[in-house]
Amino acid sequence: MRPGLFVTFEGPEGAGKSTQLARLAQRLAETGRPPVTTREPGGTPLGMRVREVLLDPALTIDPLPEFLLYSASRAQLVRDVIRPALAAGQVVLCDRYADSSLAYQGSGRGLDPAFLAALTGEVTGGLQPDLTILLDLDPALGLARAASRGQPDRLERADLTFHRRVRHGFLDLAAQAPERFLVLDAARDPDSLAADIWRAVQKRLRAEMC
Repeated sequence: MRPGLFVTFEGPEGAGKSTQLARLAQRLAETGRPPVTTREPGGTPLGMRVREVLLDPALTIDPLPEFLLYSASRAQLVRDVIRPALAAGQVVLCDRYADSSLAYQGSGRGLDPAFLAALTGEVTGGLQPDLTILLDLDPALGLARAASRGQPDRLERADLTFHRRVRHGFLDLAAQAPERFLVLDAARDPDSLAADIWRAVQKRLRAEMC
């Protein structure tokens, strides 16, 4: 059986994660290896309910319960979707994963990163991506892109200072694990971004087969 490959897409609001994930999924399908695609929060019936709560602009949620809600969704997603797919030798593409909690609830909200990392390790069973695509973007540009899609959700309504802290949080995580992260300028042409992502995934797939 071929080994599985776990690829996550991270970045600020409006960075184009969903677009690039969809392009990669299509490319993989064209090569005869259609991936499992999912997202956080979401991906399971529980996750979709949690997503509705977390993104509801009418709600005010304190940082700790916010993180715990993300963690509950993540635990279910890992158990029901990600681990079974990897065990079956499939490629899994996930729009956001644990790094988002470290950036948003850690750097953004100010929760203790050691606590976040410890609980995340428990709910995921230590499962980490093989490759994380970080689409880096100036938060002002990202929020403008997000606003053009329609009414902003609860996270998109947070102030620019918060989103700047989140961006720095992502970049700090990438600096700590350069072997896992591929950092790309999300302001670039989408075609060139897709080409760089495809090359990185091909390299990982070849390595997994060795």
